Amino acid sequence: MKIGNWILVIALAAAAAAGGWWAGARTAPGGAASSGEASAGDGPCPGGADAAYWKAPMDPTYVRDGPGKSPMDMDLVPVCVGEGAVVGGSEVRIDPGLVQNMGVRTAPVERRDLSRNLRTVGRVVYDERRVDHVHTKVQGWIERLYVEYEGEAVRRGQPLLELYSPELVSTQEELLLAARYRDTTRNSRFEDVSRGGEDLFRATRRRLELWDVPKRDIERLLETGEVRKNLTLYAPTEGVVTHMMVRKGMEVGPNSNLYTIADLSRVWVYADVYEYELPWVRTGQNAIVDLSYLPGRSFEGAVTYVYPFLDPKTRTARVRVELENPDLTLKPDMFANVTIETEPLEDVIVIPEEAVIRSGRRSLAVVALGEGRFSPREVMLGINSGDGWIEVIEGLAEGDRIVTSGQFLIDSESKLQEAAQKMLAAEPDEEEMPEEHAMPMPDEGDPMPETDGEMDSHDGQGGN
Repeated sequence: MKIGNWILVIALAAAAAAGGWWAGARTAPGGAASSGEASAGDGPCPGGADAAYWKAPMDPTYVRDGPGKSPMDMDLVPVCVGEGAVVGGSEVRIDPGLVQNMGVRTAPVERRDLSRNLRTVGRVVYDERRVDHVHTKVQGWIERLYVEYEGEAVRRGQPLLELYSPELVSTQEELLLAARYRDTTRNSRFEDVSRGGEDLFRATRRRLELWDVPKRDIERLLETGEVRKNLTLYAPTEGVVTHMMVRKGMEVGPNSNLYTIADLSRVWVYADVYEYELPWVRTGQNAIVDLSYLPGRSFEGAVTYVYPFLDPKTRTARVRVELENPDLTLKPDMFANVTIETEPLEDVIVIPEEAVIRSGRRSLAVVALGEGRFSPREVMLGINSGDGWIEVIEGLAEGDRIVTSGQFLIDSESKLQEAAQKMLAAEPDEEEMPEEHAMPMPDEGDPMPETDGEMDSHDGQGGN
């Protein structure tokens, strides 16, 4: 017989003798275990404690409530309390050495003021309330231009152009005739006649006023009796000509936009704010605007309006900031950096953002209970400060310690062990342990099976 076979026979004999001694000890009269109960030192865990469950060494999902063989014909290993076993509900206990190897860090749940400054980009635009369009209210032709190009600055009341209108000329002549008729019938003994002359004069004069003929021109017409061929249009406001749609000799009408004049002494800035930042924005908040080409200079204004709709392309909301611009440094269509100083949320419960585990349907935080015990807990989150802190509305209390690093491993271990506990309730089917994987041990009286040459060769190498 080869040396390897002798070693195997001796090992089996020693194991049989030890098993007989252990069985005799359990059945000895007056013994501590004679009643059928296991002593305190019989368990496989440290201190003789029982295992929480048994699992296959190569397949953690294969678990049983007692020792045995895995489908790969390997001995099941015990999982002890303190080695990652679920000890109650979703609470999991992990060995302190393993916790250290996982790099677990914790932080307390705090109560503090939560603030955030929103930084975004914006665009300078005109103050829409300070933009005027210049139209003529009669049909005519341009005879002369006083303002001839876009970008020219104009003053309020400055002449813009002269317009010839046959309708305007005939109305001036009607006014002179109405003035003479009023003077002739003023002393009539018939009240209707005298009143009719006065009404005709007022109606004709009113027509010129509605055509934007200045009052001084009407008074000059009545004093001199001279009909002017051209009507002069004046600037209705002070500002800069941003659009000019008229040239000398053009025919224009009431629908023609001759000039667009914008007052740039005050401008707007449209800032784009994302959806998740909108809860921070309120009207009246202070805003600081910086321009990339003016380093070191800032413009301070206020948020005056938050638009009630979003841009479908950028998914951002428009926030309006108003700024004074006396030296015209800010020009429409400039890009700017905008910082909105929001109001802080006072006395709220916050945790570090890195402590949150988001699964898509819910948010979790792992609470450290001490002595290697951890418990994943579902939380309801509030506003994110953007600088590493997030509000907790429900699920945690001030003073709780939460895991900020390694929480994903702890949460995975908790879910795995929870699934293992559920699987223990189901008895293993016979199909789960196929007979072809089992290796039945021979009875004590049976002879040892003969081994083939390949086994002998391995044994020979082991002996050497």
